[in-house]
Amino acid sequence: MHTTVSSLRRALNTLLLASSMLLLCQPWAQAQSYPNKPVRLIVPWPAGGLVDGAARQLGTRLQNSLGQPFVVENKLGAGGNIGADQVAKASADGYTLLFTTSALTIATAMRAPMNFDAVKDLERVALVASGPQVLVVHPASKINSLQDLIKVARANPAMLSYASAGLGSPAHLTGELLKSRLNLFVVHIPYTGAPAAIIDQMAGRIDYQFANAAVALPQVKAGKLRALAVTSAQRMPGLPQVPTMAEAGMKDFEVEQWLGLLAPKGTPVAVVDKLVGEINKVLMQEDFGLAMTNAGMHSAKPGKPEAFDAFFKQELGQWVKVVKAADIKPE
Repeated sequence: MHTTVSSLRRALNTLLLASSMLLLCQPWAQAQSYPNKPVRLIVPWPAGGLVDGAARQLGTRLQNSLGQPFVVENKLGAGGNIGADQVAKASADGYTLLFTTSALTIATAMRAPMNFDAVKDLERVALVASGPQVLVVHPASKINSLQDLIKVARANPAMLSYASAGLGSPAHLTGELLKSRLNLFVVHIPYTGAPAAIIDQMAGRIDYQFANAAVALPQVKAGKLRALAVTSAQRMPGLPQVPTMAEAGMKDFEVEQWLGLLAPKGTPVAVVDKLVGEINKVLMQEDFGLAMTNAGMHSAKPGKPEAFDAFFKQELGQWVKVVKAADIKPE
């Protein structure tokens, strides 16, 4: 009887050990076989735009290295939230991914109507690129520097106006960040998009704005706008003569619109790690960096999901403070 019980115990221990080994091997097997079918890359912005172009640049390179199509699908609406919601509710298997922008953190900070929790329902996979905003004025403006702007604004409360691409846009919150940091009283003029804001800026109907670098760069080079500063930590390669906000006298004022890849919460770690490994290789490719530079951005440094997650949450905290201070409400 004792021999029978011992044999049963040995058999059970062997079975448990085999089961444990099988569970340990599953993530490795998933990573080895991933992807074995096309991957959907959800882009919640229009085809042909900056975000779409960057997503296709990345998707093409991942397709070449991983051997499966990365199919870009443009899912528009609600400032990027419809596409993000679709990914948040997709199967967490690595076959539905989100390629979006810092608009996601802003929408979350503003507590815009969302059917998902961007922090809890999505995983940060990789930061892909980022680009500064450019503080611009009309070429005929008497404001020739950031310090000029501050002096005029303080001497003439409510006289100056700044434009943005719309309520809750990166340009809007960057403008409010400047106001709150310096306690300025200037008037915000929201437009229905960046093109409309730029047109009125070039016509001299607006005093200044923080314009997306991709939109501002060609106008500055054409002499239709004058750049006072860029919001990145380093000078922008396309505008090497333009100082950073810190160099212009505004310390710790760094704001960049980012592009990044996210996945549904619960996506296997092995799959995420494989994606990150391949994306890091893309970020080191010279032609990819050149493509981002031509779009007014710069490719991110190779990194880990944990770093992207920490960056996402830090930025979210900053925008929550700005939204609260300016009492900004979602439309």
